[in-house]
Amino acid sequence: MKEALIGVAAALPWVIAPIATALRVRHSVSLASESVEAPAPAPLVTIVIPARNEAGNIERCLNSVLTTTYPECEVVVVDDQSADGTGELARAIALRDSRVRVIGNSHPPEGWFGKQWACNTGASAANGTILCFADADTQHSPDLLTRSVNAIMRRNADLFSVMGRQELGSFWERIVQPHIFGIMAVRYGGTESVTKSPRTSDKIANGQCLFVQRLAYDELGGHSLVKSHVADDMMMAQRFFARGKHIVLEEGIEQLSTRMYTSFGELVHGWGKNVYAGGRDSVPMGGVGRFFFPLLLLLAPLWSVLPLVVLLISLVQPVATVIYVWAVVVSMVSLVWWLDIYRRIGEPLWYAFLYPLGGAVIFYIFLRAVMRGQNVQWKGRDYVST
Repeated sequence: MKEALIGVAAALPWVIAPIATALRVRHSVSLASESVEAPAPAPLVTIVIPARNEAGNIERCLNSVLTTTYPECEVVVVDDQSADGTGELARAIALRDSRVRVIGNSHPPEGWFGKQWACNTGASAANGTILCFADADTQHSPDLLTRSVNAIMRRNADLFSVMGRQELGSFWERIVQPHIFGIMAVRYGGTESVTKSPRTSDKIANGQCLFVQRLAYDELGGHSLVKSHVADDMMMAQRFFARGKHIVLEEGIEQLSTRMYTSFGELVHGWGKNVYAGGRDSVPMGGVGRFFFPLLLLLAPLWSVLPLVVLLISLVQPVATVIYVWAVVVSMVSLVWWLDIYRRIGEPLWYAFLYPLGGAVIFYIFLRAVMRGQNVQWKGRDYVST
């Protein structure tokens, strides 16, 4: 009995973590609470869409952006040397809608990542007093722009970002993506946890839909601030905050959706470029935190998988009662946690029973990322993240 109680006590961190995360996530602000009426006068907003080989996404993205009810906007598509017809598709839409301009982009200079250079090019051509940088794989609701501008003005935000819904279209997306965003929820909490935190390392943004006040953007040097950082959105938020600017994050599940990756290979390659090289900038305690970051990163997916491994071992090799009870309690808590996550995101609940598979894949992705270090390859270009 005593050993069983010790096992239950040892499981408390696994019990407390999801409860604490749920409480932090509850304190989030939604775009749905912002006004749908455009301010008067309405500031001009320029939506900058960097696009490199996005033929499969650019039409859907542009068509959704152009449904906006916001009265004062322009769209600048930066065709970043695409080889798949992205520019031609965007120009065809520009011929039908005068709000759209398509411009070409030169090869990024030494020390620049391609996306940041494309954003810089788009910003240089923009006329708006508010800039919105949007990824080509996003889909926008008609009220996204209006609600976002109202939020920016109401909350006096210099940098404003929207956390949207992740579209999950395949088996592997449903297995991997919830794990990634679950880890992020544990680390950062809800939108207000990020917005109100006094620590620079707690600041993040969503580069899929990121607004900046033009004056603040130009004052701080624009995308040159983050020209060689793979997680440019997070670093932009941190650099703005460190220089006294106000950073605001809101949830926009009904206003923004993104399908980031569509296959197992894209998931591995896409997240592999970000989680280590970019994640180092979110670690507290400076150099000490960075030193231990590889270990912490690899431990994250093992947090819920290891107890189940212990239970499987116990089937062929008896383990101590303390360890067995700990493994049973933690496995049950983990299953409840994942059942709740899949219920919240509207996916079939049976995927929750495959959470160990998700954890194993995430461990594989993280291990590959640690081994690559600061070396990043994306869309045919090689970089070294600083």
